Amino acid sequence: MLETPNANLVEGMRWFLSACTIRLNHRQKLFGDVFSGRQKALIVEGSGNGYLKTACDHVHLNPARANLLGTEDLLLAYARSRSAWYLAEAEHRPGWIRVDRLLGEHGIGQDSAAGRQEFERQMEARRLDEQDEAALGPFQRGWCLGSEEFKQKLIELMAGKLGENQSGEPHCETAEHQANRIISDELSRLGWTEGDLVSRLENDSRKLAMAAQVRKETTLPIKPNAARLQMGNAKSLKPMLLHRLQAHENANDTAQCAHLQFQPPV
Repeated sequence: MLETPNANLVEGMRWFLSACTIRLNHRQKLFGDVFSGRQKALIVEGSGNGYLKTACDHVHLNPARANLLGTEDLLLAYARSRSAWYLAEAEHRPGWIRVDRLLGEHGIGQDSAAGRQEFERQMEARRLDEQDEAALGPFQRGWCLGSEEFKQKLIELMAGKLGENQSGEPHCETAEHQANRIISDELSRLGWTEGDLVSRLENDSRKLAMAAQVRKETTLPIKPNAARLQMGNAKSLKPMLLHRLQAHENANDTAQCAHLQFQPPV
């Protein structure tokens, strides 16, 4: 788990992977890549509601889940386990490791010998939960671990700012959020309710106008666009959208030509 006050995780990971590769290759007299593929990043809500604890415990229990330990071995038997730092006294930890938040999430009030012993007991007990594949779902799939409110705030912040290399799921959810905002604004302007989208014809001109605006301003595919506006399937909506967008472009071209034609002479 890494917490940074600045939005510089990409730059930091680029430096970290590059530095590790250069130093390892130099030491071992090798060449080429050390790490294969892209790393997975999961945004975790840290507001004290259990999500931070879930993510940190998942990391600390990786050796057990990967079968790197025997059934009788303690988690500390894995030499590279970072849980060892949580069980060490404060003066023996690196300065950049913060343990108070995670201990607090476990209900441990003090960074004391007794508190650290309780943390180890809880972690050993959690090993049984890691055998459940369903517990791994949030880490194998998805891009965010947190409440629905936290997720919606992230989607609002990311709207229109996602790069091409961002994974597909944030793109889809951001597009859905933008589409819902557009449709909600248009329903309010027209004095409609969600029921009007159901009761009115699939080719209603005002529904088509909303579909065209969603298509123009978001990356939402035609199929969910049609489903959201109750306009049949993608096959029926696509030609209507193409016709409307083309007519709109032609109208703009005509208006621009008329404006140029009647410009007063200089």
